[in-house]
Amino acid sequence: MRVAWSETSLVRVEDISHHIALDDAGAAARWVVELFDLVESQLSAFPESGRIGPELGARTIRELVFGDYRVFYRIGEGVEVLSVRHGSQLLREDEVRD
Repeated sequence: MRVAWSETSLVRVEDISHHIALDDAGAAARWVVELFDLVESQLSAFPESGRIGPELGARTIRELVFGDYRVFYRIGEGVEVLSVRHGSQLLREDEVRD
């Protein structure tokens, strides 16, 4: 199944990587590569492997946990990554709205 990243999700990944890079630029680069590798490989093969986002209740929006981060995505004709958030942050509804 094809995996696409929304503009919001790409901005979130960039923001997070910049934050990580404040301490360790190499770690930030590795984090981005590992995130994309995991999401692409797991969700293209097993799109329903993530759990339904508990605060959303929508069966088409799921989350995949990557370390301390939650990757929110929607299943449709393909997989659309909607947002990436630290586990301690609440998901904003505007990040997953159609």
